[in-house]
Amino acid sequence: MFRTTTHYKYWIFDDEDELYRRRQEANHRFIRDNITLINVKPDEVPKHFLTMAEEVALVNYYLSLLRDFCRRFNPPIPKYVTSTSIQYFKRFYLNNSVMEHHPKHLIVTCVYLAAKIEEFNVTMDQFVKNVKGDREKAAEIVLNNELLLLHKINYQLIIWHPYRSIEGFLIDIKTRCKSSSSNQDPERYRQHIDTFIDQCFLTDAFFLLCPNQLALLAIIYAADKFGESMDEYLQILFGDNSSNEIAFLHKWMISML
Repeated sequence: MFRTTTHYKYWIFDDEDELYRRRQEANHRFIRDNITLINVKPDEVPKHFLTMAEEVALVNYYLSLLRDFCRRFNPPIPKYVTSTSIQYFKRFYLNNSVMEHHPKHLIVTCVYLAAKIEEFNVTMDQFVKNVKGDREKAAEIVLNNELLLLHKINYQLIIWHPYRSIEGFLIDIKTRCKSSSSNQDPERYRQHIDTFIDQCFLTDAFFLLCPNQLALLAIIYAADKFGESMDEYLQILFGDNSSNEIAFLHKWMISML
């Protein structure tokens, strides 16, 4: 079913080269459109504009602020809302420059839109109570940027998360690996699973891997923290193709951590 969604069709990419190209295009497009406005010579561009690498660093910085905002939110925000808001934020800046749209304004807009899409009912008054500073201005920022955000992510609002797959894999492990000396209580893995998913938010993993792949990687990572191997379960899961799948998953886990 996932392969029929807009998430898969438009937001899962074959490799990091495509992500690099999109970010580079957004950076170059802003510089091209604005270089004449401030009368900058081509050799002076680095002094007046951000590089793509600097833009990525800024996006990651504000991404950490978005996560902190969600953690402090009252009433507590479900992890689905946090995950959706993060992915809206990352999608927005995959094709747009921070020099054109300030990330500070997109943080609150992404969280507010994610809350609506994930049916986390919170009024605007309740929402802005979580914002430091001028709450009236915060509400205005959200409302002014909501349509912009919708347009820039092409109104593709449904996000598929790894959480449901994680629950399914944990149930499957309990059922299929009862006789195994390890993995007898995969519930122990939950803290490390959450840590892994949190770390993935700071990478491009959500652009490159499907949610079920991320879920399985999180479980492998958590098992490894207990000195346990998931290879037995992976062999059951993938059958004759298990060696290739195990190599693929281990390669990704090493590259991400």
